[in-house]
Amino acid sequence: MDKDQIRRAVTRIAHEIIEANKGTDDLCLIGIRTRGVALAERINKSIEEIEGAALPMGILDITLYRDDLTRIDTNPVVRETSIDFDIHDKKIVLVDDVLYTGRTIRSALNAINDYGRPAKIQLAVLIDRGHRELPIKADYVGKNIPTAKNENVKVTMSETDDKEDQVTVKRGKTS
Repeated sequence: MDKDQIRRAVTRIAHEIIEANKGTDDLCLIGIRTRGVALAERINKSIEEIEGAALPMGILDITLYRDDLTRIDTNPVVRETSIDFDIHDKKIVLVDDVLYTGRTIRSALNAINDYGRPAKIQLAVLIDRGHRELPIKADYVGKNIPTAKNENVKVTMSETDDKEDQVTVKRGKTS
């Protein structure tokens, strides 16, 4: 995907979120660090352009909730989680860049439960690449990209990578 395709996908996801939730009442966005935050901000900006008001938005760091924490690093970097609104009885749209095994989303669901009990949690992703290990499915998908397990889906965003927005698939190590 190039910059324009990503922009169009974000706009479509914003419209789908508004439509599925019959507006924006009690709706909140929570982006998973790192690119999920940038994507959530873009979706929120698009929703604001459509509806005239931005949604409450939070940032979620799932590092300490990962089931592979001890395998990935002996000194993990934990960054700030910022959810400065009450999530109790709210409809939350959890946002991430790539949905793969589902383990990141499982970690995020566990983390969100530490902040309260939302009425509903939905999932928006830019890319769904398949290969689920857990029964998790996105409600809003920018693009489905079937991949092999030995392929890597790389999302770059201007806010996080100092590069032009794009999605590439390369053979090699899995993400």
